[in-house]
Amino acid sequence: MDFKQIQELIKMVNKSNIGEVTIEQKDFKVTVKQKEENITQVMSAPMQAAPLQMVAPAANVGQQAAATLAPKAAEAPAANTITIKSPMIGTFYRKSSPDKPNLVDVGTDIAPGNVVCIIEAMKLFNEIESEIKGKIVKVLVEDSSPVEYDQPLFLVEPA
Repeated sequence: MDFKQIQELIKMVNKSNIGEVTIEQKDFKVTVKQKEENITQVMSAPMQAAPLQMVAPAANVGQQAAATLAPKAAEAPAANTITIKSPMIGTFYRKSSPDKPNLVDVGTDIAPGNVVCIIEAMKLFNEIESEIKGKIVKVLVEDSSPVEYDQPLFLVEPA
């Protein structure tokens, strides 16, 4: 199973009433769990082959998720800002290493090609570069937090 297939699996679980999916193949295991609006991806070392397991969620989990997502929709970004979104699933880092300063902060001017954060995915540290010119007005994710594909990371006021 490749990274793209894992992303599709997560999207499928997110859009369904499935609470948890575990896929085990001879060289890895993937578990995707849905709790309210969060989806967690866990990968582990080589395992024995096993069939697909699906666990149905409690009857009202989908309703709870919809209810908790409604307030976030109300917090729409200002019309004059552009959102930088995560291009992958992984762990978000604001610094290139623990002893270095943040790559960007609120008020930092950025240009296309500037590294704005690092996302660790499958033990690889990926530099995320800006595609726009502007100023960071809000950081939307806490350092060392898990992020999902297409999750907003920064709000930028274009220059």
